[in-house]
Amino acid sequence: MCRWNTTLFAVKPTNNLAASTSPDGETLLLQEHDGEYFLKVGGVPLMSTTACSSEQMMAELACGPGGRTQRVLIGGLGFGFTLRKVLELVSADSDVEVAELLQIIIDWNRDYLREVNGALLDDGRVEVLKKDVFKIMQSGGRYDAILLDVDNSPDPLVQKGNGRLYQRRGLEIARTALRPKGRVVYWSAHEDSGFVRLLRKVFSKVEAIPAKAYPKAKRFTHTLFVAER
Repeated sequence: MCRWNTTLFAVKPTNNLAASTSPDGETLLLQEHDGEYFLKVGGVPLMSTTACSSEQMMAELACGPGGRTQRVLIGGLGFGFTLRKVLELVSADSDVEVAELLQIIIDWNRDYLREVNGALLDDGRVEVLKKDVFKIMQSGGRYDAILLDVDNSPDPLVQKGNGRLYQRRGLEIARTALRPKGRVVYWSAHEDSGFVRLLRKVFSKVEAIPAKAYPKAKRFTHTLFVAER
């Protein structure tokens, strides 16, 4: 009599590390599975450590070739992959401000994600600001690069309050916050020809660049809008 040669494989569990509530009343959930980390908002996956190529590409497009002294503003901390790439590109005497509106995201990076990128928050070049990036851009500072990854796309938005960043007045504020030839890069999960047209009314040079979620991805699933003063 023949028998199936079966081998039991242990399924690695998904661990709920921490939970909180967003200002909009949505549940924020930080999870770990097989060494990777995931953030869900209202049960919907928002970001993970498995897909970070487009965030790193943002830094390359905004900061350009490495080694220059720059003042950089990053809107949205996330899991810190954009910050990591920016720090790799700028000089040792550069200044990098990270605006993150949710204290819990800052805390989770320090407490649960320190071995991912959380330790970078203690880099001497970095200042973490629990502030609205829109208000920071209005404050009169001037930056060589601004990187905005605060929502899924210009439309639709995850948080309605972010809409002002993508309206003409918001674009004009971003432009004013840039030094001559400075760049702002907007991350988006979608293409948006209308947003490109609006950017071209405000900035001297605009590109919509497709980006992959991870290096070996077969498709370009994200879009990076690059605008130069």
